[in-house]
Amino acid sequence: VQLQASGGGLVQAGGSLRLSCAASVRTFSSYDMGWFRQAPGKEREFVAAISGSGRVIDYADSVKGRFTISRDGAKNTVDLQMNSLKLEDTAIYYCAASSRSWIRRGYIGNYDYWGQGTLVTVSS
Repeated sequence: VQLQASGGGLVQAGGSLRLSCAASVRTFSSYDMGWFRQAPGKEREFVAAISGSGRVIDYADSVKGRFTISRDGAKNTVDLQMNSLKLEDTAIYYCAASSRSWIRRGYIGNYDYWGQGTLVTVSS
């Protein structure tokens, strides 16, 4: 499984950005997909996850109501629409794929494959 994240960039606070992650995998629906982020000097943290079917979604409290995760089975992509961006959203964003337990969707160790990361910088 190979994951390629894109869409990062520089945006002003209050603005929007859409990240996309393309997965090279035969059975995309077999994988729950997640987005994580890592800010400078901080540990990588969970942002959002979507189940293989796309029917179950979860968000970190810090992004609820502002971010939306979605997936397209025809294109093998998972997107993260980020609205009302804040300075504290600045980080490298990583997409990840998991064939393990949805219960542990917020844990880094639950994910088997990771993309290379894309940098999001929110300016004032």
